[in-house]
Amino acid sequence: MVFQLLAQTTSKQTGGSLLGLALPVLMIVGFYFLLIRPQRNRQRAQQALLSALEVGDEVMTTGGIFGTIIEIDEDEGVIVVEIAPGTRVRMIRNGIAQRFVEEDEYDEADGTDDEVDQEP
Repeated sequence: MVFQLLAQTTSKQTGGSLLGLALPVLMIVGFYFLLIRPQRNRQRAQQALLSALEVGDEVMTTGGIFGTIIEIDEDEGVIVVEIAPGTRVRMIRNGIAQRFVEEDEYDEADGTDDEVDQEP
């Protein structure tokens, strides 16, 4: 009697095995699009930021300190940031979190002009 019930339940579950296989696959695909892909895009953007750093750029460190890049040592991967007049900090290049674009540079890159033509 128990074997008959067991046999009936196993035969009914064979149709559900396809759904049982598809669900984990869909979850993996969902994790890729929700977690892995955006993280890779953020990493690429951060690498592009670090490679575009130049002397004179206004930056913010990962610790939240604002400053201006004074020196860049490509060989050691170290930069010198002036955080206050006469106060310089030597730090690893990866310690830069954000670069601030000055208003003039932004206008040239965007192609817009802040000056408004006024007629006399």
